[in-house]
Amino acid sequence: MTPAQKTEAIEMLKEKFSQYNNFYITDTESLTVAQVNNLRRHCFDKQVEMTVAKNTLVRKALESLDAEKYSGIYDALHNVTALMFSESPKEPALIISSFRKASNGDKPFLKAAFINGDVFVGDNQLKALTNIKTKNELIGEVIGLLQSPAKRVIAALLHNAEKGGEAAATETPAAEAPANEAPATDAPEASAPEAPAAE
Repeated sequence: MTPAQKTEAIEMLKEKFSQYNNFYITDTESLTVAQVNNLRRHCFDKQVEMTVAKNTLVRKALESLDAEKYSGIYDALHNVTALMFSESPKEPALIISSFRKASNGDKPFLKAAFINGDVFVGDNQLKALTNIKTKNELIGEVIGLLQSPAKRVIAALLHNAEKGGEAAATETPAAEAPANEAPATDAPEASAPEAPAAE
């Protein structure tokens, strides 16, 4: 690889690392060409970009972006490195898990994952990564939590409004009755002044 090609590869990697908040570093060393192609197909179907890159170039790309931010990743850069870039934090983990299950193997091996600023190192992190909530799942849960009390408040208000309407309907005739009787009580008072006039 010429210096110009290396520079081009580093710039391409920098673009990918800047574009995605989530990426996985895997080891695909013992996979056959057919298996790698199959893995690439799985990734493509799930909108996950997979690329094989030299460890030195990956490190240079990460260091040029933010050496401290990606410092937890550097120890994972050994052997063959296949990078998986995804908008979803858990989709690559699901792909790796299902691929292993289908092939009855332990490859690709998870070396590290960078998920929204958090670093997960080691293949033992794979199960935890498959259970990470996506942004849409978290938003859905929050909306559900917010809607639940709101629904209860609205139901309580509607229930009280219905009760209030029934109570007002039952109170109205009682309030009208004294109003009808009022002229009858006033009648004797009106005739009282007439009595002295007759004398």
